Amino acid sequence: MENKFLLFGLFFGGLAVVIGAFAAHALKEVLNQVQQQSFETGVRYQMYHAFFMLFISTQPHLRTKLIFNLLFAGTVVFSFSIYLLNLREVLDADWLRFLGPITPIGGLLLISAWAIALFLTIKVKLR
Repeated sequence: MENKFLLFGLFFGGLAVVIGAFAAHALKEVLNQVQQQSFETGVRYQMYHAFFMLFISTQPHLRTKLIFNLLFAGTVVFSFSIYLLNLREVLDADWLRFLGPITPIGGLLLISAWAIALFLTIKVKLR
């Protein structure tokens, strides 16, 4: 499990750099200021959770399948729904509007991963 956290932490981190650079350069003239800020939020949260996965790879008590699944799914649902929502017009894909109510579900998955990590850490440290 530790290898999954390390591998996906590195993958999500590298991908956040690529997506962020793409947005800053290629999408600069395409997205309005509000869309750019929203897109940057997706990149920022993807990077935060890449770092979190890397940290967890060093913490044996946190390397659980549940935390991995929550972080993986939460990052994909949260960040990638933000990317797609902001690219709707560029992609001429108005049908992507359905992602609006789904984005907070990704956030809830991420919050759940943090809460479980906190609970497990308290449990281990207070033993």
